[in-house]
Amino acid sequence: MYPNLKLQMWKVGIRQNRLAQLVGIHETLLSKIVNGFRAPDQDVKGRIASALQCDQTWLFESSLPEARPDPGGGANAASEGAFRDYSSLKGKP
Repeated sequence: MYPNLKLQMWKVGIRQNRLAQLVGIHETLLSKIVNGFRAPDQDVKGRIASALQCDQTWLFESSLPEARPDPGGGANAASEGAFRDYSSLKGKP
C-alpha cells in the first residue's frame, strides 16, 4: 500500500478515475496500485508522479517499515511483561 499516493491524490483533489485517464492506464490497474495489490513499473510510477506533481520516491514509499530486531528481547518478552503487569492489577500472581 502506498499511503503517500492516497495522500497526494487527496491534496491535489483528484479521483482515481481521473488520474488513470491522465496517466493512460485502466482504472482497475490504478486501483490495484493504490491499494497495494500491484506494484507499478518505473514508467507508470514516473507518469503518476508527474501527474500529481511530486517526488516519485516519496510517492511510492511502502506503508510497512522494515522489521528490525528488538534488542530488549523481542515481542514475546514485551507481551509477557504486559500480561504480568495486567495480572498483578487484578490481584493474581
